[in-house]
Amino acid sequence: MKKAILVITGVFFVALASCGTNGTEYETPPEEPPVEAPAEPEPIQPLEPEAPEKIEIAYEIDYVPRLAPATLYELGGTMRDMTSTEIVHDMGIGINLGNTLEATGAWINGTTVRDYETAWGSPVITEPLIRGYADAGFGAVRIPVAWSNLMGEDYTISPELLNRVEEVTRWVLLNDMYAVINIHWDGGWWDTFPTEPDATMRRFTRFWDQIAERFADYGDMLLFESANEELGWHSLWNPWGGTDEGKQESYDLVNLINQTFVDLVRASGGNNSERHLLIAGYHTDFTWTVDPLFLMPNDPANRVIAKVHYYTPFGFTHLEADEPWAAMRMDWGSDEDFAELNRYFDMVEHRFIDNGVPVIIGEFGSIRSERRYEGAVYRYIAAVTEAAFTRGMAPILWCITLGERPERGLFFSRATYTMINPDLEARFREIEQMPRTGAVVTAPGREIAPSPLAN
Repeated sequence: MKKAILVITGVFFVALASCGTNGTEYETPPEEPPVEAPAEPEPIQPLEPEAPEKIEIAYEIDYVPRLAPATLYELGGTMRDMTSTEIVHDMGIGINLGNTLEATGAWINGTTVRDYETAWGSPVITEPLIRGYADAGFGAVRIPVAWSNLMGEDYTISPELLNRVEEVTRWVLLNDMYAVINIHWDGGWWDTFPTEPDATMRRFTRFWDQIAERFADYGDMLLFESANEELGWHSLWNPWGGTDEGKQESYDLVNLINQTFVDLVRASGGNNSERHLLIAGYHTDFTWTVDPLFLMPNDPANRVIAKVHYYTPFGFTHLEADEPWAAMRMDWGSDEDFAELNRYFDMVEHRFIDNGVPVIIGEFGSIRSERRYEGAVYRYIAAVTEAAFTRGMAPILWCITLGERPERGLFFSRATYTMINPDLEARFREIEQMPRTGAVVTAPGREIAPSPLAN
């Protein structure tokens, strides 16, 4: 059965500030001969999507009643006899509910969950919006969360926030999608792990104790994710410093946090003893996560999934101007670009999938702006999706609203509850019919016609 994933994570702010706050440039593996790309076919013109009737949903989060076992069963409250690889394959292609429940910042000075939920430009999330994800064909929803918002003493999560996250999670599950919940960037408290390990670990475990308890009775359509992109510290090891000094210490700390996460969830009761868990890679970077120093945690249930993010080349996916460490790029799709894409996905496939460890691409995407060729953005999105899906991974698209206009989403409109470009939706559906044979991606299959930026 096709399910949806709800993922709760950190923040992707300003344009596409996705993963964390590091803004690091990804390393490039040794050059290999580029793969010849065939001539590009004629573009397919998109149809104008019709806006569905708006349905107003009450925003009621003061109290979320505990569910009876029968109701939980309807929400996927069972743990099926499925391996993590089978779960990942069942997810298909997912989408992030970005810049929403992970929105944070002292300047917000909020007193309610709604204040934070809408602070970065998102409208209040409703069930029809979540239903729109399912109607567009997505099989999973990742929901990044900043659990420190409205936090009480001793890292006590706000009951209002827990209720709201559970409400949105239920909507995902009721619409037959997988849900992924995490702790996102959350203001950056992760940075103190090297200097204040006990206090920071206390915060980490307190959060997961409360999350695991609240969701213990939900079934295997709900997954937990250990962290966003924050595991790894340049204060311990500088990957560009030309030395391995501090590298072992930094990786050991990443491995300790992930193992602590697995041990805590497994001991928390209910269905958590068998819940499928996403294990955040080293800064979720492909090269650093395939490093032999990164270890998947020991898990008696054997239900752990490696999680990485893909925003390569950073100059194309993020930058609006040249930086000393990378040049801004307007285009993507050369032979060299496809060769680089395949090299990165091959390295993750060889390290994890070939060794029986499934993989989820928790985030991937690109900004859309006047400094990007729209066709190149869609070519990139389609190519990354195909590279992941055909290798047996589940790609989860990063998507946010742009500014104050919810209809100006990156790829999905939170005003009309539809994809900005229906041709991209059609391409996703085509990719989901492809065999998972690990084929080399050499062309986008067919070009996706640009959609007006005003949308």
